[in-house]
Amino acid sequence: MQPKKRLFIIVLTSLLAVGFVATSLVSYFIAEDSLKSQIADESLPLTSDNIFSEIERDLLRSILISSLMAHDTFVRDWARNGEDDPQRIIRYLDQIQSKYDTTTAFFVSEATRRYYHPDGVIKTVSRSEPADAWFFRVREMNEPFEINIDHDTADPSRLSIFVNYRVVDRDGEFLGTTGIGLAVDTVAGLIANYQRRYGREIYFVDREGRVTMHGEGYVGPGSIQEQPGLAKYTTRILTSPSTSLSYENSNGREVFVNTRLIPEFDWFLIVEQSRSAADKRLMTTLVVNILLALGVAALVIVIGGLTLRSYQGRLESMATTDKLTGAANRQAFDLLFEQARRVARRRNEPLSLITLDVDHFKQINDQHGHQAGDEVLKTLVATVQSEIRDSDTLCRWGGDEFLVLMQDADLERARQTADRLLEATSRRLRTPGGEPVGISEGVAQFRPGESADALIQRADLALYRAKHEGRNRVATETVGSD
Repeated sequence: MQPKKRLFIIVLTSLLAVGFVATSLVSYFIAEDSLKSQIADESLPLTSDNIFSEIERDLLRSILISSLMAHDTFVRDWARNGEDDPQRIIRYLDQIQSKYDTTTAFFVSEATRRYYHPDGVIKTVSRSEPADAWFFRVREMNEPFEINIDHDTADPSRLSIFVNYRVVDRDGEFLGTTGIGLAVDTVAGLIANYQRRYGREIYFVDREGRVTMHGEGYVGPGSIQEQPGLAKYTTRILTSPSTSLSYENSNGREVFVNTRLIPEFDWFLIVEQSRSAADKRLMTTLVVNILLALGVAALVIVIGGLTLRSYQGRLESMATTDKLTGAANRQAFDLLFEQARRVARRRNEPLSLITLDVDHFKQINDQHGHQAGDEVLKTLVATVQSEIRDSDTLCRWGGDEFLVLMQDADLERARQTADRLLEATSRRLRTPGGEPVGISEGVAQFRPGESADALIQRADLALYRAKHEGRNRVATETVGSD
């Protein structure tokens, strides 16, 4: 770890520990005078924030799963190729549901309007059916996904949290909607856990003030309009994104309330705590908080550096590396190209690009399955990486198309490298049946001032010429062509 990072962690941890202990001690001595504001402005909002953060964490995981489904080559190819053999998508959805432990997984086709589910084709959605309005809403929206709470099509008695993700092809054409559902019971379990830990009443209400979800032991009325003392604040609660207030309940006790809107559900989270309960926990909370702060500070000093380095490295790898092959991904190429272009300009060195893809890759997938196709891609990447220099960069551009960005390499040197790659892959690439697999390559040299897209386009033109001339060969850009 760099010295500055280590120093930053130590200073931040020390400030956190010292500040937390000092704040806790000051709060203790003035607790009787500031108890009300402390509960209203700190304790309840913190509980609300924690619940909101954990809900967002589960939603983020669900969004990532739905995004993977929406961008899965299998899903898009299957939908684009006429939805042959519905059992393929049904098995795929069943695997998603089992692997990620979701309540449901689905795909609704734009072409046929069929609702595919792990249990089969559930129905055909229609504009005339109110329960299907969500699909046509997603179909017309600009955002890639939405989150909503609705009854499960496969089990109308079950209320679920759905992540509906648009599926589009490379040209932006809408192919359908896919995603997963999570049981609302998950959030209810979270409420029960926080009630046990903090002794606070936690529940959700909708835009009309009706109680939609609550934890164990809830004995309140069905709406906040019926809650003695709280009813007069109904308008304030339902028209504000967040608010803090206090009221006197039927037992004459002062109750502090914090509310906040959960946009993904369009519900309000309400957290309540009576003053008597807070008085009993004041001293215990002070001692526990000080001990926890000191303990956390010590742990951060010891393991913070290692954790930060590991987490940062993993995030960078996830953001820039293709999961299947280990090559750089499309997002990373833009950064790498800009860096290479600056180096080439500063050193007055040539910069070249090789584009390559697998010949008849679709036939390999169709005849031997997508797993065989994946193995071909993995072998291709391993072969290419063993033949190029450390200064060269291999990037998976999409599907079976790859780019090799070569620094300090003119057109001739790049052509020689491409020939070497062609020879190496011809020895190693095989289908499960043992048939040789060929590749086609296009080579172009960077022209000062041009964009990455322009360079890729010229290399692609050479690649297309190699395809046209019989595949399994290398073609270089035509001098003077654009």
